[in-house]
Amino acid sequence: MATQLSEIKSIISDELNEFSSYFKNALKSNVALFDRISYYIVQRKGKEMRPMFVFLSAKMLGQINEQTYSAATFIELLHTATLVHDDVVDESYTRRGFFSINALWKNKIAVLVGDFFLAKGMLLALDKEHYKVLHICSNAVKEMSEGELLQLEKARKLDIQEAIYFNIIRQKTASLIAPSCSAGAASTTENDEDIEKMRLFGEKLGIAFQIKDDLFDYGSHDIGKPVGIDIQEKKMTLPLIYTLDQVGWSDKRWIKNIVKRYNKDKKKVNELINFVREKGGLDYATQKMIQYRDEALEILHTYPESEARNALEAMVHFTIDRQK
Repeated sequence: MATQLSEIKSIISDELNEFSSYFKNALKSNVALFDRISYYIVQRKGKEMRPMFVFLSAKMLGQINEQTYSAATFIELLHTATLVHDDVVDESYTRRGFFSINALWKNKIAVLVGDFFLAKGMLLALDKEHYKVLHICSNAVKEMSEGELLQLEKARKLDIQEAIYFNIIRQKTASLIAPSCSAGAASTTENDEDIEKMRLFGEKLGIAFQIKDDLFDYGSHDIGKPVGIDIQEKKMTLPLIYTLDQVGWSDKRWIKNIVKRYNKDKKKVNELINFVREKGGLDYATQKMIQYRDEALEILHTYPESEARNALEAMVHFTIDRQK
């Protein structure tokens, strides 16, 4: 991998250290149980990619300020809340190699913790009167909820067309990267055109990010989930959607039969994975991923070269080149 995340982080290391204090303070509660769970979450934090997008977008367009920290904290609270809720919905008992909140404290507590994080994020923006950030993040919650419901609705019949697929991931995955970039921009500029451009940059990158995840399901890398897990969960990913669109009625029926009835049969799932490979599903998805990557870079290159812009470009390549 040409660029490591640590290299990109180095140009905003002071900001990320300051952000950690903001985030920890935002998690404080008068209830001891919340504090114990919050501590557990902080100790197992991820790559902090979304706060990085906030700070780099802000830095490219202006001077990082208190509103930038508020935006980064709100985004990370929102991201954490969605992960906690997703683990409940998916009945997942691990997260990044550790026990999930619902595994340790059960579903009801996990749902309440997720709700608490959402409320804290909103109050943080309201208390600071950062209404633009509040609007951006609230819209992201709405988009994610709609995307999740649309996916559940379509998954029942396995009738997701490519246009619907892109609509779903635009709302689900891209809706967190996009507001990270637009909220960061909104914290340092009042230029609506720049804020929208950065939202679109994040959206296109988020779509490329999700396609990369789709491709992992057909690979052999150690990515934290077994190969074929999307098929087991009856998720219609781009390689599978493309393949369904290319084959005849008999093959369509065979594919849908495996996804609906034999999705836990490892042998049949592997047969389907190989079939998708042979029909060009991976090549097509890779081509689409590169297309969205290039469109994101095209938006980025409308801005003058700077340390922050170069770091955002490195983030784009890291997202596409990552191995997990």
